[in-house]
Amino acid sequence: MTQPGPNAVGQMLGLLGDEWSLLVIQQALLGATRYGQFIERLPISNSVLTRRLGALTDDGLLARHRYQDKPPRHEYLVTDRSRSLWPVLLSIWEWERHWVPEHRERLPAMQHLRCGADFTPLHTCEACRRVTGPGDVTVAWGPSGGWQRSLPVTTNRRRSETDQRDSPSGLFPQTMSVLGNRWACAILVAAFVGTTRFSRFQELLAAPPGSLADRLRTFRDNGILTMTEDRPEYRLTPKGLAFFPVLTTALQWAQRWFDTLDGPAVVVTHTACGQQFHAVLRCDGCTEALTGTSVELV
Repeated sequence: MTQPGPNAVGQMLGLLGDEWSLLVIQQALLGATRYGQFIERLPISNSVLTRRLGALTDDGLLARHRYQDKPPRHEYLVTDRSRSLWPVLLSIWEWERHWVPEHRERLPAMQHLRCGADFTPLHTCEACRRVTGPGDVTVAWGPSGGWQRSLPVTTNRRRSETDQRDSPSGLFPQTMSVLGNRWACAILVAAFVGTTRFSRFQELLAAPPGSLADRLRTFRDNGILTMTEDRPEYRLTPKGLAFFPVLTTALQWAQRWFDTLDGPAVVVTHTACGQQFHAVLRCDGCTEALTGTSVELV
């Protein structure tokens, strides 16, 4: 009997669990289309950029378009699939800006063009407009859910030595500790739904003990999880809890574009209004819903 493939979450992690891919998409959303523009804007080698542009085109996140015949030259255009990633990128930028000090330069603030103010995005419920945190929702597996189907088929793209040397870790260094590892995101989600003990993490995820211990140690070193003093339990810190908007916006994106025939992977319900939760990011100044074209970096 054929085993079911990865669900929307597993497919999403396979695509987005790479820092270079996220940065190339970010620059494409900011207007870069041609090879030289990506090279100018990112500290990326030619070989790495060529591989990422090819992979993103194959995955439907960029569309390759010839704009010149002699000599042949191509540009890379955003698609509906990549254009709808802006809430994920915005949430990552906000988390890194406020919670991660290990940047080569301080990340700039964001400005809402509609009201002209610098802003912090509010994570709200589409149905009732209330600000919503991890304690305000209930999470259940859908028909295509399950820990094993929510992992990428293989570990995410591993960086070559060239990638490592040119790594733009000044931008998304700790986000990749969550999204860029086969087990990490599943561990963090398990922590959000109440898992605290090593044995329970291992039972749920069927993760190799060494990989599980390594990820938990990384999360502790990064201040995402802490261990209680009286007994060996892992708890989310305020920094870890603040990653919640990244998870919800990434889940929404995944279930929009990678729905499976047997239904959604995860069902999230807002307990305050009883409706299925759909995140809307709003400006904390004017409370208007943000859009991909209404935000710019200061």
